[in-house]
Amino acid sequence: MRKQVCSSIFLLICFLFLCLCVEAQTCTPSGKTIGKKPPPGKCNQEDECCVEGKPYTIYKCSPPVSGHTKATLTLNSFEAGGDGGGPSECDNQYHSNDDLVVALSTGWYSKGSRCLKFINVHGNGKTVRAKVVDECDSTVGCDAEHAYQPPCRNNIVDASKAVWKALGVPKNDWGEMDIYWSE
Repeated sequence: MRKQVCSSIFLLICFLFLCLCVEAQTCTPSGKTIGKKPPPGKCNQEDECCVEGKPYTIYKCSPPVSGHTKATLTLNSFEAGGDGGGPSECDNQYHSNDDLVVALSTGWYSKGSRCLKFINVHGNGKTVRAKVVDECDSTVGCDAEHAYQPPCRNNIVDASKAVWKALGVPKNDWGEMDIYWSE
């Protein structure tokens, strides 16, 4: 009987520990930022621009990284004057749309720990190896530094045109697509 009670207590402790670990890995919103109206001519019409007074969710985290992390692929220009805003965070340079480069949401960017490293992007039945050169900022937005775009969602792999081409996605389908990525 005593052995059965000890086993039951052990199983309960393991279950609680597992629940706490899973809970610790969730990513919940960190707050909101309020949209500001972009100055005339400063809103890149290729992208969504912030709407004055609209609340936008911000995140300091991203979903846990696994060997097959689910994400949303979005389209970004890393060129000077493109919709990405300023130069890339990792190397303070602009990159050609012909380069296989990506930006990761703030949590996945992990304070630059993935800078200039390669990730595998899996989508449309293909896999592409792309270099992480920037952060898709999930904590702020609606300002000049972020091209008056809202904060990134917490599950974004923001990719150059070259990534979309390499995945074989028809140009009229570029914009957003469900993918997986891995290191």
